[in-house]
Amino acid sequence: MIDTIRAGASRSILIADGIRAAAARTPEKTAIVESGRRLSFRPLVERIDRVANLAHSGLGLRRGDFAALLLPNRLEYMELVCGLSSAGVTVAPIGPAAPPLEIQFICDDSRARVLFVAPELEAAARAAAPLSIERLIVLGPEYEELLARASSGRCGVSVAETDVFSVPYTSGATGRAKGVMLTHRGRILSCYAMAVEHGCYGPDDRAVATTPMFHGAGFLTALVPVFFGGSVEILPRFDIERLLGAISANAATSVYMVPTHFAAMFALGAAARQFDLRSLKAVISGTAPLAQAMKARIIEVFGEGRLYERYGTTETSIATALRPADQLRKIACVGQPLHATHVRVLDDQGNDLSTGEVGELAVASPYLFAGYLNLPEATARATRGEWFVTGDLARLDEEGYVYLVDRKNDMIISGGENVYPREVEEVLLAHPAVAECGVTGAPHAYWGEAVTAFVVLRAGQSATAEELTAACREKLSSYKVPKAVRFLPALPRNTMGKVLRRALRESLGKEA
Repeated sequence: MIDTIRAGASRSILIADGIRAAAARTPEKTAIVESGRRLSFRPLVERIDRVANLAHSGLGLRRGDFAALLLPNRLEYMELVCGLSSAGVTVAPIGPAAPPLEIQFICDDSRARVLFVAPELEAAARAAAPLSIERLIVLGPEYEELLARASSGRCGVSVAETDVFSVPYTSGATGRAKGVMLTHRGRILSCYAMAVEHGCYGPDDRAVATTPMFHGAGFLTALVPVFFGGSVEILPRFDIERLLGAISANAATSVYMVPTHFAAMFALGAAARQFDLRSLKAVISGTAPLAQAMKARIIEVFGEGRLYERYGTTETSIATALRPADQLRKIACVGQPLHATHVRVLDDQGNDLSTGEVGELAVASPYLFAGYLNLPEATARATRGEWFVTGDLARLDEEGYVYLVDRKNDMIISGGENVYPREVEEVLLAHPAVAECGVTGAPHAYWGEAVTAFVVLRAGQSATAEELTAACREKLSSYKVPKAVRFLPALPRNTMGKVLRRALRESLGKEA
């Protein structure tokens, strides 16, 4: 039963509340589609409430407790996150490809008492054997039986919008994985900012979500359309033809894609033309930077006025956005700060740098995380008052646009000179034979680090190392030109499509 708020009452807004409001307006409208399964708003709210009551009354979880999810993208993801957090239970999401040691670490670090798991991942969950887990619930008949016994009324637990609803874990690129505490308030404000920025999340809009929902960005991409009363088709895994087919079949108005998705689309060649993509209002990209050469190709395929590029981190949510009108005007740029967001570029002492100078990017906004779980010292190192220091090197132009230079930890120092891998990668990606590349530093007795490029060639194309280094010499200072070019069939990437330069660097270190 959908409840109402009495006149004059005031309470915190939770991530489930936008869905409740949509259900009051259009209860029979489809909210979520996944693999042929459909869920309209009324039963979605009912299932959210059953999950909340199951957590509180059936499983004995209390406000401030944790539960973990080990699931691929699927219909139940939304009801579990919204339902558990409506009962004051924080969700620790785990990637479906996580090995047992990672499953164990996340469960035990968050002290999760209950683990919800997809049937195909049950064996991995049991092999992990986390000490904190008191109950393992497998989705399917067991889960549905528990929900059927739970009340469908509104759970009476008092929850504040400043409570932490989810703790996704970072990849651990600079050490152990860190749990990033996200509040209801921060994510809801991100929803509103996205709706204003992109103009494609109203009640009449339809989205397709394929990025992994255990990531902060992946869950937000699936949540926003439903929060505002639209609909979303969730794809269990990335498949470019299935993604383009879903856009065409649903007449989708928005899609979120990362650079590897676009690369897969271009690899289809003429076969991509069978899909009707004209319904899209916004083609949104983030997670990893788009090469400028790729931006031009995306605009050719989708048309002008549709491409948005965003920059953010799990800790900041979305920090900047580059609008369609600026895509070809502002080269290698990630846009201006998002609504209610402020940015600074700092030197190593924390002083503000002048326009055009490269330093570490700091962000302040109402969307920021609430700290790292169990890591107060790491939180203190990453924050300066209200500012989060991202670890990304950037510069600002005279109009306040942000240009990402690179990750601070990825910077190469060769012969005493700073080399930013992304700058070299942009030049290589502009070569017609290069599909993907990653640049890092190899240990070198003379240079300290030698700029090394790892390249994946386009199907049917060829290029030599000499050709690629010659192309770099035309556009880069000599110390930035790769001293070695290696060809690979594929680059190591994380689940969100980011090239793992760390893995490339480690492979070179082992050789040395």
